[in-house]
Amino acid sequence: MSSKHETDDVPVPATLRKSLKNRHIQLIALGGAIGTGLFYGSSESISLAGPSILVAYLIGGLAIFMIVRALSEMSVEDPKAGAFSYYATRYWSKRAGFISGWNYWFNYILVSMVELSVVGKFVQYWFPGIPMWVSAVFFLMVITAANLLGVSKFGEFEFWFAIIKIVAVIAMVLGGLVVLVMGVSTVSGVTPSFMNWFTVGDGFLPNGLMSRTEDGQWTGLLMALVVVMFSFGGTELIGITAGETENPRTTIPKATNDIIWRILVFYIGALGIIMAVVPWNTIDGESSPFVQIFDSVGVHAAAGILNFVCLTAVMSVYNSGLYANSRMLYSLAKQGNAPSYLGKLNAHGVPVAGVLTSAVITALAVVVVFLWPAFAFNYLMSIATIAGVINWTIIMITEMHFRKVVAAGDGPNDLAGLKGDEALAKLQFKLPFARVTPWIVLAFLALVVVLMCFSDSYRIAVYAGVIWLAILFAASQFLNHK
Repeated sequence: MSSKHETDDVPVPATLRKSLKNRHIQLIALGGAIGTGLFYGSSESISLAGPSILVAYLIGGLAIFMIVRALSEMSVEDPKAGAFSYYATRYWSKRAGFISGWNYWFNYILVSMVELSVVGKFVQYWFPGIPMWVSAVFFLMVITAANLLGVSKFGEFEFWFAIIKIVAVIAMVLGGLVVLVMGVSTVSGVTPSFMNWFTVGDGFLPNGLMSRTEDGQWTGLLMALVVVMFSFGGTELIGITAGETENPRTTIPKATNDIIWRILVFYIGALGIIMAVVPWNTIDGESSPFVQIFDSVGVHAAAGILNFVCLTAVMSVYNSGLYANSRMLYSLAKQGNAPSYLGKLNAHGVPVAGVLTSAVITALAVVVVFLWPAFAFNYLMSIATIAGVINWTIIMITEMHFRKVVAAGDGPNDLAGLKGDEALAKLQFKLPFARVTPWIVLAFLALVVVLMCFSDSYRIAVYAGVIWLAILFAASQFLNHK
């Protein structure tokens, strides 16, 4: 069990600027749920489950909502930079904080690596003569510079990136509704209708819960859950921002609760309309479903527009990743889990060393992609794939430890000294059904890992995850963490 002494080991100086306003947090949370995984990755999930993918997004979305609620319960009471790494250290153990923090940091290094390595493809859509590495260097420098200017600049960048993505999805939703209401004919010859969910192909659940194709690949609703869960990566960024939010006790709960309608509108609503207009069995991954819906009614400029949206989505991912990683290194340094120089702030309250260290390592990772793409995508990205599950698992377990510590009278801030049910009743933003929810979510995450073992492309991620956890555990053991 944690003690007050552990809290003293992880102080967060007041010089961190609480400059993120409510509009920043709302749009950061909103934009975090919208990325290239929705614009392009949804093709894979639709091919696996057909229209029943809507059920998969609903189930996965509910799980993610509960994970973020668990994180937000702690963030509201004890808003700190580094979020779940700090909480794992404070309420569970220093080893848990070490593993959580470095797992999250390396995960975002790899995600940023991939995003920056492909940004050149979007630039080459308009300027084919510009080498991909030039685009990668340019955007890395621009986003890094923005993060060095202060947290408010990060918030502004992310605010406008999110606006672009949101407008794109809403435009698609409204355009699709017009097609459905007006009965506009499409090139497929299939009349746009929500009944297409049930009448096209083999119906709403074409591949069942799980089935095997002729080439031996597993498909179906359950297999689609794996793809769906990884499209939600980044939603936990809300917790990272808590330490630099003006009023976390009101802002964080609102942003967290809005996750549900975001998923309903931007995933279930958008994909539901797409499959009502475009026959789901013609969505093959060759182009984005968002492009196909406009192509189907003769609006061919959609490809160029979506290319711009995806370019901003890529920049948004790196912007968020660099911010999160710099704060995670800062938090790890304050916990004694990283070199002390990473815990220093400049006059603007920016952990400059954390920003620059993360940027340099990301740049080196991008070089690896260009030199050894097979190694980068087959092995390094396997760690990134499983790292999200590891992180979500630690969040849920930490929440249970958090409640035990609070009930024991060692809670943070206003909860200090209160014990038992009295202390738990004072929690400002409680996780719903907290006695059982963590166990249900953990069981669900375990199911996702088991399902990954049935997929050739995801199985290696499970193996990589075991090795990666062993490396982190060994490193923690070497540093004598308990």
